[in-house]
Amino acid sequence: MTKFSAALAAVLLGATALAAPAKADVKIGLVGGVSGPIAAMAPAMIDAANLAIKQVNDNGGILDGEKLVASVGDSACNPQNGTDAATKAVNIENVVAIVGPHCSGAVLAAANSVTIPAGVTIVSPSGTSPEITALKDNDTVFRTVPSDDYQGRALARTLLDRGTKKVAVAYLNNDYGKGLAESFKAEFEEKGGEIAGFAAHEGEKASYRSNLAELASGGADTLVIFDYGDGSGLTMLRQSLENGFFENFVGGDGMKSDAPIKELGAENLTTFLASAPVGEQSDALEMFNKAFSDVGGDPSAIFVTTSYDAAFMLALAIEKAGGDKAKVHEALREISSGEGEPIRPGEWAKAKELIAAGKAIDYKGAAGDHNFDENGDVPGNYSLFKVSGDAFEVVSEMK
Repeated sequence: MTKFSAALAAVLLGATALAAPAKADVKIGLVGGVSGPIAAMAPAMIDAANLAIKQVNDNGGILDGEKLVASVGDSACNPQNGTDAATKAVNIENVVAIVGPHCSGAVLAAANSVTIPAGVTIVSPSGTSPEITALKDNDTVFRTVPSDDYQGRALARTLLDRGTKKVAVAYLNNDYGKGLAESFKAEFEEKGGEIAGFAAHEGEKASYRSNLAELASGGADTLVIFDYGDGSGLTMLRQSLENGFFENFVGGDGMKSDAPIKELGAENLTTFLASAPVGEQSDALEMFNKAFSDVGGDPSAIFVTTSYDAAFMLALAIEKAGGDKAKVHEALREISSGEGEPIRPGEWAKAKELIAAGKAIDYKGAAGDHNFDENGDVPGNYSLFKVSGDAFEVVSEMK
């Protein structure tokens, strides 16, 4: 090395040492059902969460101007994959918090095995099992979607009000299917309805004809399916139609998928209904709908409002907590307590300024006001949908 090059190297090294260190990205995990039984639903949900992240970065960034970055993992809607995806997010990607997992079994497994021990806050936009309520989670597990205990009971009351007094129930043998089926059964029978058949089934079998024949032997003309419309629920619905086991079909939110319409045709689904959570009509919902439409999203897709809210709320909580992952769960409650200056979807710059000034904020979400109870649960609204053309449209509210 010449004297000149040595001197130049010393100058450059000195300049590097004096330069401000590069700001590190702030990572949050998006652990979704990218593959598996809700694969058709997951992209829109992830897109909605990414919209929230984009709005943060386009309006000043997070903390001291850092960039909020999503680390996407695939829970495949099962416990093992959910645990693996959460492990990578927490231990390898070093995320501050997680949106997801998407499915109940994955939520329960990932929370118990990974996030609760690590003290990492998670907000699931679609994990609906009543079992999530009972987690011993040190106040780190939240959800922006109501428990299925509410959905199942509301669906039971709605069907009875519509004159459906006798049904058979088929449910997927997992945390989601079982929780929904049991709450539906309890309410339906308590209010005077008759359950003519009630049976669990395993997922991804080639044929459910024997299951369906057994369920149909009770004499009900309506089959209630608590499963996923992208997976075994679709197979069950197809084989029911092909063999004439039932005349009418009702699904929970997992069945409100584009897959049955694309695979079976709207003309064959005139007697198919599905329940699903809906956002309250509000300025916040309108703001989300416009923003999501502007980036090519479908605001009517299932769980997009809850996914957006989960991501935006976690960003607000991280900002409030100063990036300290141990304080995110406390901050999450503080930014959605019902007290403070209202913050609606996309109002990141306003929220950031108020937080910096030490003022209270209250997030008003696309899916409603998420004032978490002691278990991290939220109240919610559901509607009953029918197939209309290549999409779903609301039949009635569910109460």
